[in-house]
Amino acid sequence: MPKPFLLATRNEGKLRELRELLADLPLTMVGFDEVPLVDDVSETGETFAENAALKASSYSTQTGLLTLSDDSGLEVDALGGAPGVRSARYVGKQAPDAARVERLLAEIAALDPAKRKARFVSVIAIADPEGLVLSISKGICEGRIAFGPRGANGFGYDPIFIPDGYDLTFAELDTGTKNRISHRAQALNGARSFLKTLTAPSSAR
Repeated sequence: MPKPFLLATRNEGKLRELRELLADLPLTMVGFDEVPLVDDVSETGETFAENAALKASSYSTQTGLLTLSDDSGLEVDALGGAPGVRSARYVGKQAPDAARVERLLAEIAALDPAKRKARFVSVIAIADPEGLVLSISKGICEGRIAFGPRGANGFGYDPIFIPDGYDLTFAELDTGTKNRISHRAQALNGARSFLKTLTAPSSAR
């Protein structure tokens, strides 16, 4: 029987996306609503990798489960890489996505298309029940910032991010296309070979 595997995020959009991206693997995936109450982990790292590892390790020891944690964000060149690791807290932790999008657009409002280069970054960390980080993988999707929100799909900064090679924002793309090219999909591709060992008959984990 597949072992429970915690997807450690309280972001409903991210949780849904992770489930979709891992649906082809025979993993018994659970979210925070399916495990005893756990304490939130402060994202004190200076990099996506540090935060992903910190969360995976802490949540795995709290729950006794193999745990996957994602730390991701948007880097805008004209803002020196901001909002970066503080993407989710750009206007305060409890602020809605629309408020973060509005602030970012205001900060680069005067820039022409050539100066609106940006990228989404995702780092996936997997930790065992004792808190040992077993795998870290990174994905990057290059693109640019739109002049205004477009599309009804996705979450976060998706309505203003146009990936290279496309004229549509992440929020305008169909789910299949986004899940093929996104930063999170690329990070999970890097972890996929390890994830497959979790369900191998000979796996001791």
